[in-house]
Amino acid sequence: MEKINAAITAVGAYVPEYRLTNKILETMIDTTDEWIKTRTGIDERRILKGEGLGSSDMGFEAVNDLLKKRGISPDEIDCIICATVTPDMVFPATANIIGDKSGLKNAFGFDISAACSGFLYALTVGSSLIESGRYKKVIVVGVDKMSAIVDYTDRTTCVIFGDGAGAVLLEPTQDPIGVMDSILKSDGSGRQFLHMKAGGSLKPASTETVAAKEHYVYQEGQSVFKFAVKGMADVSYELMQRNNLTGDDISWLVPHQANLRIIDATANRMSLPKEKVMININKYGNTTAATIPLCLWEWESKLKKGDNIILAAFGGGFTWGATLVKWAYDSK
Repeated sequence: MEKINAAITAVGAYVPEYRLTNKILETMIDTTDEWIKTRTGIDERRILKGEGLGSSDMGFEAVNDLLKKRGISPDEIDCIICATVTPDMVFPATANIIGDKSGLKNAFGFDISAACSGFLYALTVGSSLIESGRYKKVIVVGVDKMSAIVDYTDRTTCVIFGDGAGAVLLEPTQDPIGVMDSILKSDGSGRQFLHMKAGGSLKPASTETVAAKEHYVYQEGQSVFKFAVKGMADVSYELMQRNNLTGDDISWLVPHQANLRIIDATANRMSLPKEKVMININKYGNTTAATIPLCLWEWESKLKKGDNIILAAFGGGFTWGATLVKWAYDSK
């Protein structure tokens, strides 16, 4: 029996309409457009506005987009995996809520929490389900409503994050295309530098934790930057070496959109020119688990069947990794 590979056969996405520009942030906190651009490369980020809207609403839009583009019924989906650190609720899983809103009547679903690396983790798990031969159509969603957990009086974090969702459909193929290899890593000792202090079982919500602003993102920026530059660059290079690839063999690097300097360092380590690097951090900021699928969605028309693409990420926890994808189709 020939090996089954998991091919990405469709991409969908959604970004909210509201644009939170650097100029608007200048009126909210002590910062400047130049300061933000110099340190992050961000011009604006999208924010989900409206009462009663959560990550599932953006995930639903991304899944709908994907289903329409692929021309398939929601009933055909076997599984939905959602990568997020901003679930609608602690439980049930946001994947289940997206599935309900999208009409995925025959799909089981679950969430993966791996911060900014969540999409890569979920993509690897989803690919394994396809490769097992038991499942034919698996949706992987990366979505985060970071505006829900960002303190807009903290200029070190609120300038970075935005809201958005992206999704891919995985289907089986026996051709040498699809998700070819992944290297995923984690180091829990990094939790001290990037985390949310309260809201979990260790420190449940209370009037004290709310007053102390412990339900917002906490980040020691310099420490995270140092680890991210090395982690994302090294794992991407390791993946290339393991698959006997050079920069000339890679069509695109799809990096997590955390910081322009981290992206540049990763591309340099891989000997890739800027023309081969997908960058949209200027428009959307860091949407955590959604950055990589948002890039695939934006660049879909430029992707060609057989293109070697490396997806790379680094996130809180610490989590990091890289995935090699051989693109499965030419866009219409």
